[in-house]
Amino acid sequence: MGRAQQMMLEAGLPLAPPQTIAEQARDFWTDYLDMWQRFTTPPAAEAERPKEKDRRFANPAWRANPAFDWMRQSYALIADHMLRGVDTLEGVDEKTRAQLRFTTAGFVDAMSPSNFAVTNPEVIEKTIETRGQNLLTGLTNMLSDMGRGQLTHTDGGAFEVGRNLAATPGQVIKRTPLYELIQYAPTTESVLATPLVIFPPWINRFYILDLTPEKSFIRWATEQGITVFMVSWKSADAAMADVIWDDYVAAQVDAIDTVRDVLDVPAVHTVGYCVAGTTLAATLALLAAKGVADRVASATFLTAQVDFSRAGELLHFVDDEQLKMIGTLSPQGYLDGRYLALTFNLLRGRDLIWNYVTNNYLLGKDYVPFDLLHWNSDVTNLPAKWHLSYLTDLYRDNLLVQPGAMTVAGVPLDLTRVETPAYVQAGREDHIAPAESVWKMTHHLRGPLRFVLAGSGHIAGVVNPPAANKYQHWINDAPAATLDDFVAGAREVKGSWWNDWAAWLRALNPETAATTGARVPGQGTLRALEPAPGAYVRAR
Repeated sequence: MGRAQQMMLEAGLPLAPPQTIAEQARDFWTDYLDMWQRFTTPPAAEAERPKEKDRRFANPAWRANPAFDWMRQSYALIADHMLRGVDTLEGVDEKTRAQLRFTTAGFVDAMSPSNFAVTNPEVIEKTIETRGQNLLTGLTNMLSDMGRGQLTHTDGGAFEVGRNLAATPGQVIKRTPLYELIQYAPTTESVLATPLVIFPPWINRFYILDLTPEKSFIRWATEQGITVFMVSWKSADAAMADVIWDDYVAAQVDAIDTVRDVLDVPAVHTVGYCVAGTTLAATLALLAAKGVADRVASATFLTAQVDFSRAGELLHFVDDEQLKMIGTLSPQGYLDGRYLALTFNLLRGRDLIWNYVTNNYLLGKDYVPFDLLHWNSDVTNLPAKWHLSYLTDLYRDNLLVQPGAMTVAGVPLDLTRVETPAYVQAGREDHIAPAESVWKMTHHLRGPLRFVLAGSGHIAGVVNPPAANKYQHWINDAPAATLDDFVAGAREVKGSWWNDWAAWLRALNPETAATTGARVPGQGTLRALEPAPGAYVRAR
């Protein structure tokens, strides 16, 4: 570990420009000698140590033993100076600096002494206590993960789709080569006359919005008197090699028209989550261009982006070399979902990779049941042609916000023509769709728009049922030019944003209808094919 830290130091200091190397080195050695002095000069009185904020070193053994305490503190010192070296690096553009910082942070996290058996006091204690059984158990876990090609995050047997996940009652009423349409059973005597169609991201399974019953947005929405339809996308296979973004937009239009016909209503409310929200914006632009925008009564965007100029850390994966490499990963015409899962894990490597290396490979701990992590590991494949064009056209070239730069079925798209009432939700700590990036949607859509900033991130900020009484959200009814202006004038509301959304939806069109006839799944013009959650969500 000492040699590793020396290598980190040697790698970090030369990052500085020549004129500041001396200053950076001086700062480092000043801090280094201060740390030495703390170890060699006993304090006059034992001062109370501050609570350890880094969960990797929360175990008291890291402080009780001077050798491990030294290892912990020297690692933190070197890591801090390496990252500061990137921040002071001159002669590079901000994009390159951000890539360097991301890579350096990943390296620093990988080199933590908590990740190695002989430098982690908790692992040493556990090894002595169990006579090495923890390492054998950890080896079993590691070999199992290597066999499946994916890191395990939770107990795989604790959850089952259709039993305690995606269990809200409903029926599949339509199946196409790209999606299934699920209609959920009503739970109230009357419902809003305008139904809701939800488009989840096809990079994950739809049941992020239908986790365990107490977390299910779908179940909650039906309890609010909303007729809910869900699109369940098919995980890509070789037959979908030629599927492109136009096909997903066409599928959204088809789902909207299907629901309108089944219930004989003029318009539907819509929800687009993440990438499906981006596609929903394109769908609205397409409908506006064709003069039929009134088919959609409202659009709710959950952590969705249309302007990718500030799209966060995922931009580190879309330079020309990486796009070329991604193209080689799909010889059968689809991208294995495990590659995408690894990408998202890398964005939070400390929590989603190294935490499990320590707990499950070194300490041999049992996996904890967690519905959200089960969903996170339930990967889907992506059509390769679509995936590559999405990264190129949107993340790299940011074409969607340039009027006419993108087309669907030959029709130019212009987001500034979209006047559909919109509810835009962003997560304050979202690392996949940063709040600042989501906010940019307010600059492009022209209809009445309500922006809400939720506490937490890309998933927990969305999946936050009111009964949990967790987190908070911010609302600002005054005009705001920037996200900072919005936050400065916003009022904080404790708990979930779901109730605010339901009130907004009801205010748009409070008319109700009885829950009879076509409002019951399978009782309309489309008969039930099979019970929810359907076949596509189970396909592997």
